[in-house]
Amino acid sequence: MGTTQLETVPEPKYWHLKTVLSEALDQDFAVGEVLPNERELAARFGVARATLRQALEQLELEGRLQRRRGVGTTVAPPRVGVAVGSTQHGWPAEGVDGWEPVDAAETLPPAAVRALLGTGGAGTFAADQPVHTVRRTRVAQGQAVAAELLYVPAASVPGLSTIEAPAGPARARAVLRELQRLVLEGQDRSVELGSARADDAKELDRLPGAPVLLVTTRYFTAAGTAAVSVATYRADTCRLTFGDSGDVQITHEPRVAS
Repeated sequence: MGTTQLETVPEPKYWHLKTVLSEALDQDFAVGEVLPNERELAARFGVARATLRQALEQLELEGRLQRRRGVGTTVAPPRVGVAVGSTQHGWPAEGVDGWEPVDAAETLPPAAVRALLGTGGAGTFAADQPVHTVRRTRVAQGQAVAAELLYVPAASVPGLSTIEAPAGPARARAVLRELQRLVLEGQDRSVELGSARADDAKELDRLPGAPVLLVTTRYFTAAGTAAVSVATYRADTCRLTFGDSGDVQITHEPRVAS
């Protein structure tokens, strides 16, 4: 990366520096490569370290860079793609799109999830009624990019045996297998921007409160809502696009230098 004169640029210095750095990432660096330290970069571009940090933070937010503990700032891999449009039908399953079961336990669902479980003809879901809560993680290129909590009422998986798989990933797989026995009538999804909770932040190697995408999915059978999924995606790994059909998708597109 060469130096550039920033003093006469009318836009904020950090914003112009971000553009210059972005072009250098496309041309001079490979995915996973570690950038020079802040002192060296600031000297090359003739800017204060505070200005450099603002540019690096913006690139990190846009998913171009990753800051890894004990390693430094590295070039981020391509964004992960996951369809969230209504054309994607199917129960959650092991090993699909990088999703792997982590654990399962009986817990009381949050109020918002409880309200969703009581929709679609299922009736009111009691506040003291526990559900099977399956935790899954989505891994791409060796990195955890999403964490999911799947809430499944006992009535949806009546054949589940506590003896066969009492806990852990085996229990999670058993719940997923039982869901596959049901006839899926449909599903709906919503996407919103949120902040990472402490548990999800730790799993996704982010700081608590970091921006994330929350994808909530309701799965319907003839009896009503059979399960609810709340998946937390790293906001710096996903891109939202709107297709001609109106479906919302999180897709990966190759980066092109501007």
